[in-house]
Amino acid sequence: MAKKKIPLAICYDFDGTLASGNMQERDFIPSIGMTTESFWDEVRTRCEKHEADNILIYMGLMLEKARAAHVKVQKDAFSDYGAKLDLFNGVENWFDRINAFGKEAGISVSHHIISSGIREMIDGTIIAKYFSNIYASSFCYDHHGVAEWPALALNYTTKTQYLFRINKNVKHVYDHGKINDYIPPSERPVPFTNMIFIGDGETDIPCFRLVKDKGGHSVAVYQPKKKGAKERPQKLLKDGRVNFMAPADYSEGQDVDRIVKAIMEKVAADSYLRTF
Repeated sequence: MAKKKIPLAICYDFDGTLASGNMQERDFIPSIGMTTESFWDEVRTRCEKHEADNILIYMGLMLEKARAAHVKVQKDAFSDYGAKLDLFNGVENWFDRINAFGKEAGISVSHHIISSGIREMIDGTIIAKYFSNIYASSFCYDHHGVAEWPALALNYTTKTQYLFRINKNVKHVYDHGKINDYIPPSERPVPFTNMIFIGDGETDIPCFRLVKDKGGHSVAVYQPKKKGAKERPQKLLKDGRVNFMAPADYSEGQDVDRIVKAIMEKVAADSYLRTF
């Protein structure tokens, strides 16, 4: 009988983790006639005025400004924006490489996005096919396929919900029954000890901490050529919120590659030792 594969989930933020900058900034914000600074300044102003969640405000502002500028706000347009995003070095072949490494170690690797960015944009990237789940902010669409209202908004703390969904294998975001059912930790499809969370910033802190505190591993990445970029992950490491920090270069032999492969070997070894 074939030996059962060890499950391991690698969960990623998107903006600043797999791709540079915020996904809205490359094409969408210029298309509505705003600068990046003016757009986010208006988001902050409205958040303060209404005591509002910044994710809901930025999503609403996207729709408002797009309509005013007569810019297409359909799902396929968001997908087109996503296709143009700049991925960090090594990301394109990262998934096949890590999956192959896992297979050699007897590990079944799954990849998941947990992001405050726009799901429809992530769906348009060349790496979308590698993800078992893309949990990200998204829109409702009318019968013409035009975005009309936020369907899902992921902020700092709500992102942690999706770690539990992966832990329990509750895929659909509308399923609030099974996610709240008690399942003994030993019976959950992906234990937290077999999770890796990779992120880059403050919105990832709750996920960093949850995974680390439950025995998994958290990795803070930063843009290697950006001035002062190391300061934030260094503080996260010092404060005990992450296990590791590394430049956001996913090429073979670079720090992220070596860290993740070492964690995978540890997970395989721990699983083997539990058989005695």
